[in-house]
Amino acid sequence: MRLAGAALNQTPIDWHNNLRNICEAIQQAKDAQVELLCLPELCLTGYGCEDLFLHDWLSETALEKLQQVRRCCTEPNMVVCVGLPVRLNGRTYNTACVIRNQEILGFAAKQFLANDGVHYEPRFFNSWIAGTTATVEFGEEQWPIGDLTFEHLGVTFGFEICEDAWRPAEDRPAPRLTARGVQLIVNPSASHFAMSKTDVRYQLVLKASRDYQVTYLYANLLGNEAGRITYDGEILIARNGELLKRNQLLSYKDVDLEYADVDFQQEPLVTEDIVPLPVPDEYRELNQALSLALFDYLRKARSKGFVLSLSGGADSCMCAVGVAELVRLGVLELGAEDFMRKAGCFSEEDIQHVTVHAALPASANGAEVVTDAGNRAQVVTDEDLQAGPTDANLTLNQQLTRRLLTCAYQGTVNSSDDTYLSAKELADNVGAVFFNWGIDEEVKGYTGKIEHALGRELTWKTDDLALQNIQARVRAPSIWLLANVLNSLLITTSNRSEAAVGYCTMDGDTAGSISPIAGVDKAFVKQWLVWAEKELDYPGLRRVNSLAPTAELRPLEDKQTDERDLMPYPLLNRIERLAFYERLSPKQVLSRLREEMPDTDRGQLKTYVQRFYTLWSRNQWKRERYAPSFHLDDYNLDPRSWLRFPILSGGFGQELQDLA
Repeated sequence: MRLAGAALNQTPIDWHNNLRNICEAIQQAKDAQVELLCLPELCLTGYGCEDLFLHDWLSETALEKLQQVRRCCTEPNMVVCVGLPVRLNGRTYNTACVIRNQEILGFAAKQFLANDGVHYEPRFFNSWIAGTTATVEFGEEQWPIGDLTFEHLGVTFGFEICEDAWRPAEDRPAPRLTARGVQLIVNPSASHFAMSKTDVRYQLVLKASRDYQVTYLYANLLGNEAGRITYDGEILIARNGELLKRNQLLSYKDVDLEYADVDFQQEPLVTEDIVPLPVPDEYRELNQALSLALFDYLRKARSKGFVLSLSGGADSCMCAVGVAELVRLGVLELGAEDFMRKAGCFSEEDIQHVTVHAALPASANGAEVVTDAGNRAQVVTDEDLQAGPTDANLTLNQQLTRRLLTCAYQGTVNSSDDTYLSAKELADNVGAVFFNWGIDEEVKGYTGKIEHALGRELTWKTDDLALQNIQARVRAPSIWLLANVLNSLLITTSNRSEAAVGYCTMDGDTAGSISPIAGVDKAFVKQWLVWAEKELDYPGLRRVNSLAPTAELRPLEDKQTDERDLMPYPLLNRIERLAFYERLSPKQVLSRLREEMPDTDRGQLKTYVQRFYTLWSRNQWKRERYAPSFHLDDYNLDPRSWLRFPILSGGFGQELQDLA
């Protein structure tokens, strides 16, 4: 039997897009003579419909749209498995519908629901009880639903739907299915991306195929489906512990189909030792996931591009490179024209302009260049280059980045030449539009009003935090205005370490439409930029990689740095992980740190732990107000997706007092 999985880039309740991708996958499977096709979990509606799953109309509409999918399933020797919600007696079930030759054979229902990390499935769905079945009615038709097995071309198959496979062996459906003679387990999934997670998933699938001596077919969703969560589109086909097929992850395609042939009449030996995958390159994984997430967010938000307040610091530079990589990777996979059309923010005139000018050769200053088609462009002079690049001397990728990314450096008297040059060099390197303006006049206007109202001067000695915040906050209105005028998404640049301790200004550096790196810690950001400079060839990162992270909000002679204000970032990240990923108490966190860092002053470690918890508790309200962020690591601090914490609390007062 030829088995196939198809990763689909779906969008919640975008019926046109979702049906088009489903039917395209079915057509590709027909063309490849596939005999069983697995599509991802809830691919008909989209996985991220949230509370809409509790609405009767959503499941009713899904059943209506399923009839269109049936009409695509005309191949008599091919089974198609489609994910959708089914609502029975006021309860919603997560199901996989099995269709053959336009006939619905039944709905397999999910038995275990994901309820940790970014998943809240029990809010929307009910678990199906193993060993039971019921009936779905639509019009004059009836079909079975529940704990079902199916037969196709002499092969018996059953389902584990995503979370079903992640349960302990004594609970998961697999052993019960194999006891019923199942030879093939099909797993339609919506398994979120996190760095290095593919290795865990690979082991899960191959070990299941070995332990239960079955063929295992796995297909995941693809892309940034609903805003926060990205799916890597992984497809795995394994038999008796041996990998038969695995695809390239994080594709820019709408449909990524892979297949393998399995001879079910012959039983191969069981492979006891699972061949490990190469150690994942987390820098490259994050680059691909961040870029695809930004691209999908751009086009699904129907926006024209991105605007970024490019400070020249690590965080804003990472965001700028993310947009440049969005272009590079998209063009590499799709080609320039298809990339531009899929982005949805380029006209046909744009497409023709970019493809013509991308072919222009380099030339001497002031010389005129004539293409074979007779198109003319003036090559820029040295003076022009000092002002910034123009289309005539940009690569294709730089031209596209220039149309998608507009940056502004908003300096004050406290800004350094280093950060200005860092921002300018990177913007020129990637091809972004770059503006430079000062905000001292606006800062003076606000401080002057408050000084007049209070009848005293504001000073760094008495008003340090307020004077820092007003500089960050004054940058927001102009950059928001630019984003609105350009009909673009405003990127905010806060990282996870800053979110943990509130080292940010609300309505200042946190102002924006999207916060792409809020799930990544600062130490990783710095390491990633060093990697990107070398491995991705961005020489414009050279300067930022030589700078110590600084907010540049105090006078330059103060030599402000983030770590002097807070603590060393690697230590901050370690406390954060112990506290909220491993869920240890403050006393346990301090004890673990002292074990791990015996040479560090014990009193200093205690001070850092106290500082972390105090700042954490004080700043939950900031985390509640962050712009939507991407889940990229194995955890994040977003209360709307991973970690909830009370806005008002005792602030660990007793726990910190008890530290020895």
